[in-house]
Amino acid sequence: MVELTGLHMQAIKRARNAPRSIPGVAGIDGALDKAFCRQLARRAMRSLYAELALYPKPGLVSLVDNGSHDDMNAATFMRSMFALRCYFAQITQAGLRDAPFHELKRLGIDAEARMLRATAGINTHRGAIFCLGLLCAAIGRCRAQGLPLTPATIQSMLVTRWGSELAGHSLDSGMRSHGAQALLRYAASGAREEGARGFPSVFDIGLPALRRTLAAGRCMRLARVDALFALMAHISDTNVYHRGGPDGALTVRRLARAFVARGGSAAPDWEARALACHRTFVAARLSPGGAADLLGAVCLLQAVCEVTD
Repeated sequence: MVELTGLHMQAIKRARNAPRSIPGVAGIDGALDKAFCRQLARRAMRSLYAELALYPKPGLVSLVDNGSHDDMNAATFMRSMFALRCYFAQITQAGLRDAPFHELKRLGIDAEARMLRATAGINTHRGAIFCLGLLCAAIGRCRAQGLPLTPATIQSMLVTRWGSELAGHSLDSGMRSHGAQALLRYAASGAREEGARGFPSVFDIGLPALRRTLAAGRCMRLARVDALFALMAHISDTNVYHRGGPDGALTVRRLARAFVARGGSAAPDWEARALACHRTFVAARLSPGGAADLLGAVCLLQAVCEVTD
């Protein structure tokens, strides 16, 4: 459960027995909801930073190097994250209020505009704005209905509340991003299709991979590495198709699957193999940004659900 800090325990006890405040009316419950939104936003930001800081991370920007990119670095990502600091709280609050999909979409568009201003037009977090934003909205809606924050409950809420609109959003013919162009050219799936299906790669691939590694007694860093490689092995990443076409996508899946088949981070030479994969991706200018966005979502879910699970 997302923790709430800085609120007096007596106030929390009174809130449990008090009727819920109506929207727009201040009160103990409203203060608790605002605190919840701020805490979840901080967890979302920490999840984005966890993805950035992870290394080795084939082809992707990290605190160590720029991966396959010559137009962005870690400082670019930090400026982008700072620009998004209010977005995750706003979209969580929208979920609490049961906002319709067009309102969530508008919040995402505004957040993307702030990101692009902060990065001078470079797309650092477009997929994360979409993916983590929707998860925050679903988590907020679960809280409003008093539901436990488990992966199954969050995914079910996302699909049942906004699934039909997400399905239409995934077919939007007005898309102009590189990922959308790859979708049309190669029939590759992307973040929008993932969202329409309730992010199955996050809930069924990335999060279980991360938790298996933790259950085996290995650290969070290794768990995130295993989750990333599991995602790369599984998804059809429009970012990779845009940069490398079908051959590039095949290279990413082949090397990721080989890493997973050898045991992932449990293999004694896992780091050397991950670094070799990184060098191969950089040489081919491949960057699995879609998998990176989904890893951020996995980190958020793990942080939110670890206590309730």
